[in-house]
Amino acid sequence: MAEPVVTAPAERDAVLEEFRAAGALLEGHFILSSGRRSSVYLQCARVLMDPARAARLIARLRDPVAARRPEIVVAPAMGGIIVGYELARQLGRLSMFTERVGGRFVLRRGFSIPAGARVAIAEDVVTTGLSTRECIACVRERGGNVVVAACLVDRSGGRADVGVPLVSLLALDLPTYAPEEIPPELAAIPPEKPGSRDLPSA
Repeated sequence: MAEPVVTAPAERDAVLEEFRAAGALLEGHFILSSGRRSSVYLQCARVLMDPARAARLIARLRDPVAARRPEIVVAPAMGGIIVGYELARQLGRLSMFTERVGGRFVLRRGFSIPAGARVAIAEDVVTTGLSTRECIACVRERGGNVVVAACLVDRSGGRADVGVPLVSLLALDLPTYAPEEIPPELAAIPPEKPGSRDLPSA
């Protein structure tokens, strides 16, 4: 399902350099939104805080997404909102976002999707694909036809299956670990949780 946009090494390096220049490529011990652990964290909020950098990166996603002819771009809050808005702006389409209420994604704020409308899902980072799949399910419940998903970084290395074609600027193979499977060298580092979503209660 994955369709990485950037394949040439020079282009891949250029995208990674944008992350490094923004201080967005972090190393340490991180608790991801899924609750899994990793030694690498991509803080896309730092990349997206510069509108010019955000526009440059998202322009690389524009044409592959446009080829699927979406009428609406929908992003899961919080991480996907800026990506979704900028992608919709460049495509000349409507931008909406879903929010978690009671643990599931819903459309609020007067957003509605016409039956059969072609929808693109926009994310910052895809790890397991769970949030993307949940957002897709929300859109389908409202009658939308999800034709593509797009993200800045697919950190599953192309293994995440979201049920629709997934385009990404980078497909990075970054291992993650369940809390009980953390290797000793990672366990020796105090964990940080730089993401925006609260972890599930134990």
